[in-house]
Amino acid sequence: MRMRAQLAIVALSICYFQGMTGSRALAHCDTMDGPVVKAAQAALETNDLNLVLPWIPSDREAEIKDAFDLAWAVRGKGVQEKEVADRYFFETVVRIHRESEGETFQGLKPAGTDPGPVIPVAEQALESGDLDPLLTLLHQEIGRELKAHFAVARDKKTSSAATVEAGRDYVRAYVTFLHFAERLFADATTPLAHGEAASEHTGHTPEHEHQ
Repeated sequence: MRMRAQLAIVALSICYFQGMTGSRALAHCDTMDGPVVKAAQAALETNDLNLVLPWIPSDREAEIKDAFDLAWAVRGKGVQEKEVADRYFFETVVRIHRESEGETFQGLKPAGTDPGPVIPVAEQALESGDLDPLLTLLHQEIGRELKAHFAVARDKKTSSAATVEAGRDYVRAYVTFLHFAERLFADATTPLAHGEAASEHTGHTPEHEHQ
């Protein structure tokens, strides 16, 4: 039960951080040192297409095979040809992967592109098997945001009866606080299949704006 609760917190929190950073977290797969390009590099270097296919939906495999065959036909002709062929294959793989998540592809980003605070810690958790550092980070950030909304709502509540405009200020703070808490709970209790998280939460920003 405790592990289930922890995983729920991780899921909702990653969605929260995606909202805080726009699509930056999702764009981790767009980078030259991201997991998709690494898989594509390994596929080319070993001539094993299966190494990259897990990142591609089954109904798009034919496109990847065609791109793979074309890259191999060109990359042996010289250094420049290899560079162009590899880049073409990387871009094709990433584009199709992004499309499968409901995202657009705007070109490969350079290695070292900042993926945001959550992705590196989440990946390290998978490598080490230790979820605690990720949970700590998420608890801290979500707790800080929730407390901020709460403090504003409580402050506005104390003077809400003074004037109609003060009452409206409180209502706006009240709605923002409740919606933020409600969204966290909904994300924690709603199962997300691969691709659904991207399509459902892209552009999902914290509700600082008045509702």
